[in-house]
Amino acid sequence: MNLKSKIDYSISLIQRSAEMALKMHPDGFNLAFSGGKDSIVLYRLAQMAGVKFTAHMQITTLDPPELMKFVRSQYPEVKYHLPEINFFELIKKKKSLPLRQFRYCCHYLKERNGDGKCVLLGIRKAESVMRAKRNEVGVSKNKYCNTLDQFNIDNEAGHICMKGKDKLFLSPIFHWADRDIWQFIRENDMPYCNLYDNGYKRIGCMFCPMANIKTKILDRKNYPGVEKAIKKSIQYLIDTVEYGNRYNATADEIFDWWISNKSLNDYFLNLRKQLKIDFT
Repeated sequence: MNLKSKIDYSISLIQRSAEMALKMHPDGFNLAFSGGKDSIVLYRLAQMAGVKFTAHMQITTLDPPELMKFVRSQYPEVKYHLPEINFFELIKKKKSLPLRQFRYCCHYLKERNGDGKCVLLGIRKAESVMRAKRNEVGVSKNKYCNTLDQFNIDNEAGHICMKGKDKLFLSPIFHWADRDIWQFIRENDMPYCNLYDNGYKRIGCMFCPMANIKTKILDRKNYPGVEKAIKKSIQYLIDTVEYGNRYNATADEIFDWWISNKSLNDYFLNLRKQLKIDFT
């Protein structure tokens, strides 16, 4: 399928869901906006579809300053939502750093908006193995349907029961590739966050547990103040719950392990072996 066909399909999917979105809430679609390349494409598609929507951005307290500056200048109509607790205090509350296998941060910082609405998401299956397991339609992230038509069939048959706070998730660009996103941006002369021109392939929270090593190295170079704040929270865990006590680890060592994407045992066992080498 070429890009034009994907654009037509995405717009059609949004338009066919518009009546349902209005039935769920008079404001229509809740467009989950992050300021990244996928969400600005989704925003433009919603405009092209001519539907009623409002863009909402969850402030995670780890949003890159360059990203926030871009959103404020280019998308002033976006509504911001602040979390009840910032990331650094959340580490203290959970008594642990968020990990790939224990990524509690998204629940507290990113997923607190859109109850009872039809939410437009900019996720794509090409982004990760986990996202590829989803589909273009879902209910409260637990049930997915291949197509909107299949969702309507299942819903009418009673196989899907939506409650008052349930969200209907619609991912119009689910089948788009990276090259489709950038081609659309270029052809429509759309401004985008300059982080993409400075080494970042994806933009999300600074030091996100799901980011690759190259991205975390860039974060470490660009945001030393954030690293310092995270280490302060780690030190609090060391002092209060003896976090990392098994390895007698310092806050610096724990932070280095955390951004390494390695298992705890592998990282610290190798580190201690290196420290025991006798160079005399």
